[in-house]
Order: sequence, then C-alpha cells, then structure tokens
Amino acid sequence: MYGDTKKLSQDQRVELLRGLSSEYAKAKIILPNSRKALPFEENGTWDKKKWEDAVRKDGPAARAGDMIQITKVDVDDDAITLQLNNGLKTKGSWRDRVQISMGGMTPTQSNPQAPSNQPHSGTAIVIKFKDSIGDITSAQLKKLLSPVLDFEKHSASENYIDTLPPETQQAIKEKKAIEGMDQEAVIMALGRPLRKTRETKDDVEQETWQFGEPPGRVTFVTFAGTKVIRVRDTYAQMGGSVAVIPSPDH
Repeated sequence: MYGDTKKLSQDQRVELLRGLSSEYAKAKIILPNSRKALPFEENGTWDKKKWEDAVRKDGPAARAGDMIQITKVDVDDDAITLQLNNGLKTKGSWRDRVQISMGGMTPTQSNPQAPSNQPHSGTAIVIKFKDSIGDITSAQLKKLLSPVLDFEKHSASENYIDTLPPETQQAIKEKKAIEGMDQEAVIMALGRPLRKTRETKDDVEQETWQFGEPPGRVTFVTFAGTKVIRVRDTYAQMGGSVAVIPSPDH
C-alpha cells in the first residue's frame, strides 16, 4: 500500500496533476456511470459487486477496450479523484473540455487531441488512502489502477510525440519546457497554464504562460508566435517572496 502519514507537498501535488491530467487509458472492465465517484482502495481492489450494481442501474460509462481520458484531477490529503470523460454532469461533448483542479482553480480548455472512438458519457473514480496519500507518484497511481485502466496503450498525443525532435521528446518526458518547443508540446510537458499574459516588444507580440503558483515552483514560458523563446523558473514562497532558479541562458 502506498499511503502513509507523510504530508502532501506542493511539488508532489504538481507532479500528480501534471502526470495525470489529460492522460488517456483503455478501460479493462466495464466502468459504470455513477452519481458518486466510484471508490477504489489503496491496495488496488474495489467493490466489484457495487460497480456491477451501478452498471445495471445507470448503465456503462465505458466498456472494456474503450478509450477514456482523465479530464479533471482533484488531489486531497487522503484521496485522489479522477474525473473520466468529464463525468456525469457535463452537457455536450466531453472532448470540448479538460479541467485541472488545484487550490480551487478549474481552468477550462479545449482538447484537440481526443481520439474519435471516445464514449459519450463519463464517470469518476476516487482512490482512497487510510491515512494520507503519502509520497505516491502519478506513475505509481497508474500502476495501482492497472486492474481497471490500461495506461500503456499509445494515444493520439503519444503518436504525435514520436514525430518531434529527440530533445523535445526528452523534455516532455522530463516534464519541462525548452526553447523551440511549440505550444502543443509545452502543454504535453507541463499541462494547461494557470494564466496567460500578452505584451508587445520591439513590434513582436509575445505571450507568456504561467505554470504553478506560490508556494512552490512557478514556471514562465514565453512564446513569439507559437514557438518558445524563453523559459524562466522561480521558486515562490507564500507572501510573495520569489527566488529565481538559475538557468544556463540567464
């Protein structure tokens, strides 16, 4: 079991959000629609009868072999909730929205990479831990969920990654942005930005994306057009104190 009494850190929260949000997986069993998030235990088990009863009552959200996407992630001290295909309450196509929940903020963005064979309904799974989530990582959580979700299948986004230069592929794997990346590659590496700002310098319009918020690492990625021209990392303390993390280029 992964859970222990270790307190959730900000860096761990960010890693879980980045590593899980927008991820694709294939259902290995029938996933039921449910009015409440389906409970999944920290030891990799679940109440099969309860899930089967939910399928009979409310129907399936996905069948074995169907592609699903994590469209919202909520990280608490003792639980992680994954909304799949925008959950039950979403109106319209779930493909139009991908959400990340962190500290109460839920920015909504479009998702052009969704494959065409997605089911039209969604659900949610809550992974519960006895004391706290401990130091579990996104990779460990995917392994924990492997009895019901297969994250090893290549998605449309993974096929796109294969066409990128080696240095960009490596940066995406390391969850960082580098100069020369396009906006789509940055989203694959860091997820959706917390906010965006625009300004004009020397008659060139630039757009800066912010990832993360205090306390913890905050990354600013600046684009000219669709290409990254500058990446700046800082570590911000609560209350506004900011330390710049040195970069080889600055």
